[in-house]
Amino acid sequence: MHAGTTLRVWLFLLIVTFPGEIFGQNKSTKDYKIVFYNTENLFDPFDDPATNDGEYTPDGKCHWTFSRLNQKIMMVYRAIISASNGAFPDIIGLAEVENLWILEYLLRKSPLTEANYGIVHKESPDPRGIDVALLYRKGYVVPIDFQFIPVRGIGSSKFSSRDILYFKARFKDEVIHFFVNHWPSRSGGYMETLGKRNIAAGIVRKMVDSMLVINPQGKLLLMGDFNATPDEDCFTKILRANNQAQSAVGNTLFNLSKKWMSEGIGTIRTRGLWEIFDQFICSYNLLNSSGLHIDQQEASICTEAFLMEEDKRYLGKKPFRTYLGPVYHGGVSDHLPISLVIRGGSE
Repeated sequence: MHAGTTLRVWLFLLIVTFPGEIFGQNKSTKDYKIVFYNTENLFDPFDDPATNDGEYTPDGKCHWTFSRLNQKIMMVYRAIISASNGAFPDIIGLAEVENLWILEYLLRKSPLTEANYGIVHKESPDPRGIDVALLYRKGYVVPIDFQFIPVRGIGSSKFSSRDILYFKARFKDEVIHFFVNHWPSRSGGYMETLGKRNIAAGIVRKMVDSMLVINPQGKLLLMGDFNATPDEDCFTKILRANNQAQSAVGNTLFNLSKKWMSEGIGTIRTRGLWEIFDQFICSYNLLNSSGLHIDQQEASICTEAFLMEEDKRYLGKKPFRTYLGPVYHGGVSDHLPISLVIRGGSE
């Protein structure tokens, strides 16, 4: 064979075998899966004298036992994995978990133990003892910093609610800031509790502004059960989160979940009506990036059949709950899990 032909054949084989090395594109990419889930009263079966958790004990009105807890643990696991399309999520935001013990139990007593999760958690001042938490996959997500931001009212608006969990992490060579929320509920009346959610929105907005002043290119992702729908003032006026990508510039936030309103779906159902309490909201920089980025169409609600049941009173389907009042029902939560994918990370 002629020397020139031999060289061309060798180059062809090298390019086919090692295309990335030849053209300087030797980095593979990883997609990061994010799930948020309000687990609805994921309690341990022990009485904590510091909180109002007595009903979730074997002798309490719900007769909460290890047998019932173990069934719920496996259903929570199935919900999380289903929302993540069969894979272990890289980030799991959780609401209505009682304490660190129950988080460790969830990881120990379900196949989640195989994914080597780290836990970020702190006891909050909620009178029932329910908290927010975050799980992250070690080896894929490198924690940099975290803090728990108090949600308090003062004066005539004095109250205490669940802390907001802030988590800063590195995904290979990029950083993302996460906020896990569980804003004050509507218990006691919508108008009577509206101001509390507005205060929570203002607290988050202040944190967002502070971060984007320091780093205008910062990538932020808010998730949680906000106990409010995307079109309420706490989002549109206070948090300033819209769903117009072309106007999501500077410190404007983009509500990835608002599109669900036009699709007629929700994450919680009340008196036959679906509402969107569980949401993802991101900074403009996560929508428009050559690095880690979000496709706004990929944020979704998990509606697997085992999470739903027939709504005999209002017809249609509704989330399959663990309890109906004090009566054990055998389901998992009154909320549906939500998920999205962050694309473009180098691996």
